[in-house]
Amino acid sequence: MKILVAVKRVVDYNVKVRVKTDHSGVDIDNVKMSMNPFDEIAVEEAVRLKEAGIASEIVVFSAGAPQSQETLRTALAIGADRAILVETTAELQPLAVAKLLQAVYQKEQPQLVLLGKQAIDDDSNQTGQMLAALLDLPQATFASKVTIAEGKANVTREVDGGLETITILLPAIITSDLRLNEPRYVTLPNIMKAKKKAIDILKPEDLGVDITPRLKTLRVDEPPKRTAGVMVADVDALLDKLKNEAKVI
Repeated sequence: MKILVAVKRVVDYNVKVRVKTDHSGVDIDNVKMSMNPFDEIAVEEAVRLKEAGIASEIVVFSAGAPQSQETLRTALAIGADRAILVETTAELQPLAVAKLLQAVYQKEQPQLVLLGKQAIDDDSNQTGQMLAALLDLPQATFASKVTIAEGKANVTREVDGGLETITILLPAIITSDLRLNEPRYVTLPNIMKAKKKAIDILKPEDLGVDITPRLKTLRVDEPPKRTAGVMVADVDALLDKLKNEAKVI
C-alpha cells in the first residue's frame, strides 16, 4: 500500500508571531520555520503503518517556497521514502493546495492520503475535506486512532460530543488530530540518510493547476491585549459587571 502525506512549512509553534507594519500579513523574515505539527503527526502515522508491514511506500508532498525542501527532508528523516515539492512563491490557499494534491494523487495513485487536520498559520481546516470532494473519496477527519485492515480503515474521530468510530473503504483521505500519536525524535543518522533520498521538484503548470487566489486578505491585526482583572465586593457586583461592562449575560 502506498501512502501520500501532505506537509506544510509554517512558523515554528514556539515563535511569537509578529504582524507586518503595513498589516498585510505575518512577518516571517528571519523567523524559525518548521513542519506543521499536525502534519508531523500524519508523517509519523504513515511511518508506523509501514513499520507494521501495512504500507510499502511513503511519499511526502509539499507546496510552497524552495525552502520547503527543508521540511520535506525532515519528513524523509522521520521515515518517508521520497518527496514531491510543487515549488512556487505565490500565495497558496486551501483550494489551490487541494487541486495540487489532486493532480499528484492521480499521478501516484496511493491507497491512503494523510494530512494534518489544519495548519497552525491559517487554521483553515479545509484542504483535506476539499481534496476528498475533488477526488470523490471517503474521508475521516480529526483522527485520534487509525487501524487499517482488509481494504478498510477504522478511524476514531474526535468530535464535539466525545469520540466517534467510523469505517471507510480505501482509498480514502484521513486528517490527523493531536492525540493520534507522538512523533519520534529525528536522529542524526536518519537526517544523513534523508539527504540521499529523492525530492522531485515540479511547478504548478507542470500539473496543469491554476493556483490563482480566490480570496483576498484585507487586513491582519494582532488580537487586543488582555485587560487586567478587577476584584469585586460581592456576587451582585460581579453580575453587574458581567451584564453592563462585559455584556456576556
